[in-house]
Amino acid sequence: MAEVTQQNRSGPPGGRLGEGRGAEDPRVRGRTTIADGVVEKIAGMAAREVDGVHAMGAGMSRTFGAVRDRVPGGGGGQSVTRGVKVEVGETQAAIDLDIVVEYGVSITDVASDVRENVIGAVERMAGLEVVEVNVAVDDVKLPDEEQEEEQPERPRLQ
Repeated sequence: MAEVTQQNRSGPPGGRLGEGRGAEDPRVRGRTTIADGVVEKIAGMAAREVDGVHAMGAGMSRTFGAVRDRVPGGGGGQSVTRGVKVEVGETQAAIDLDIVVEYGVSITDVASDVRENVIGAVERMAGLEVVEVNVAVDDVKLPDEEQEEEQPERPRLQ
């Protein structure tokens, strides 16, 4: 869990306690902690926003997610943190992403865009310095695979 610690003061510098109330910057009155799961969600959303990213997660993760999505009450919807792992320290974060790209896109450009978007989102929203974003491209989504997925299943019995 990230912890952003600010200096706590008991009163204004050189003054008595209670003097100058409201004159101090409120950001220095306390401590803010950011859970690892929050950083995972930010990174997952930022990665999915990039054109050319078809899905997140390695093969088994996506398979279990697809099964869970089809089971009534199984959690529904796509997990935002699928394919995202983070290590968060007090002021820094390292992020690992597993992605599936669309066929025909430049994988290096997509990985670079994902890296840039994730770093910007985490640093802006969480205030943590992102020291690295490792992008693993686990699969490529082919055009004919989309057609197979869209076809409804035929009943076995007629």
